[in-house]
Amino acid sequence: MKNMIRNSLRTGIVFGIITVFLFLVGFTGTAANILADLLNNESAPPLFGWAPPMLNTVIFVGLIGLWAGASGASREKDVAGDPYGAAVLGGGIAGFVQGLLTGLVMALVGTLNERGVMMSKYLAELLPAAVKQAMLGFPPPGAGAFYLLFLTAAGALGGLATRGLGRGGRRPREAIRTWAREKVEVLPWVQSLRRSPAVKYAVYGILLLGILLLPLFAGQYWNYTIGTVGIYVLLGLGLNIVVGLAGLLDLGYVAFFAIGAYAMALLTAPTPHNLMWNFWLVIPIGILLAAVTGILLGAPVLRMRGDYLAIVTLGFGEIIRILSKSDDLSDFTGGPRGVPAVAGPDFFGLNVNSGIAFVYLIFLSVLLVIFVTNRLQNSRVGRAWEAMREDETVSRAMGINTLTQKLLAFAIGAAFAGLGGALFASRNQFTGPEDFNLMVSINVVAVVIVGGMGSIPGVIAGALVLKGLPEMLRQLEDYRVMVFGALLVVMMLWRPAGLIPSSRRKMEIDKDAGLAETAEEGRGK
Repeated sequence: MKNMIRNSLRTGIVFGIITVFLFLVGFTGTAANILADLLNNESAPPLFGWAPPMLNTVIFVGLIGLWAGASGASREKDVAGDPYGAAVLGGGIAGFVQGLLTGLVMALVGTLNERGVMMSKYLAELLPAAVKQAMLGFPPPGAGAFYLLFLTAAGALGGLATRGLGRGGRRPREAIRTWAREKVEVLPWVQSLRRSPAVKYAVYGILLLGILLLPLFAGQYWNYTIGTVGIYVLLGLGLNIVVGLAGLLDLGYVAFFAIGAYAMALLTAPTPHNLMWNFWLVIPIGILLAAVTGILLGAPVLRMRGDYLAIVTLGFGEIIRILSKSDDLSDFTGGPRGVPAVAGPDFFGLNVNSGIAFVYLIFLSVLLVIFVTNRLQNSRVGRAWEAMREDETVSRAMGINTLTQKLLAFAIGAAFAGLGGALFASRNQFTGPEDFNLMVSINVVAVVIVGGMGSIPGVIAGALVLKGLPEMLRQLEDYRVMVFGALLVVMMLWRPAGLIPSSRRKMEIDKDAGLAETAEEGRGK
């Protein structure tokens, strides 16, 4: 009982802070606009006296309240033999605390707004119209009381939903899994299909065919987006070798991306050197230059570990960006203006720099890199990287030359980034220093962490979530960094192994979580 109350209070405080923060940065208004597009209720008549913007705000806050209640009730299954009572109590406590914090802030902001204090001087999104929408037509004390009661009810309902299916108040996910295990998986034909290699390859073939046909039906904008996701898959696969397999934190990965892009630009564009080399000749040069740069960077710094290595690589990435912007190097790199008219590929005299053709070129590059990564991961080199990631001292005692393996990981990861940079510059027919800021490295690290370190399917999933999904929700563009940070926090708390983790990584994290849970239960007793 004490553990349940403690967990519910903690959950309520966390979700209360999140709700208040989203209101203060104006995200509740953006979410209401997104819901208006999804529900198509912009011109709907008022409901319960609320115009559509206010109603959508209530819906959004209520969804957060349901989530808070589900989280607050998730650790306790039974109170006096009543699983539903535990769910309602835990969720209600979490919702009450969340509603109390939210209601107090809403009442305070509403009072200040009524007295003519311009909150937008301090928080740009707190315009009077936004505050009025959040107040839902109530005076400040009434708005505070509404949020308190509403979120308490939403929390209790969210807690009850976690026990909503199955006998004995089991959670929906557990009930569905049990039903599938008892009713579906025991069927002979289901077991036969699961054991058949032909079915697995048929599913992979259908997925691959769907991916290959997608560019033919997507428009120019979506083909560009698909190409961007593919380039980030290349970058993620390269960084996955460095971070996910070898365990080296590289925050300057964008430098290798820039080297590949500038190699393609400077050798194929008419300015500033008028070399006009062929695309297919420059691709291996860009890859080789990036790999050599990775070795040159790695040789003096790879004896460092952890944060020290991250800081050094971060500095290297910034050095490359600043050099590319330097006016003193304008005659060599194009300076702040960048390099226009970068050449595209041709195939037997046929220009294939169109949107669809270039998407297929990116697909081919991704497949090639996946093949190479898979072979490396399952080879002796890959096992050496994983051993080094787990314990460098022990791996050195086992005879692994850790410095050589680190340099190899850096070189291969940098080579993949160089390939991505060359394709990026050629696809855009332009490259400049603004394309290679720190956020590129942060994005690629996020792709690897969110997708699942050490997992090839995880990198692909991470790129789709972090680069493809934002294009579908353009209204969230102003909150992209905030969403990245929140997503990383959520992943670390609820799915630390990533969306599609590698089997080894998942086993290690599950083992650590089991030991921590056992220790916590021991302290509780």
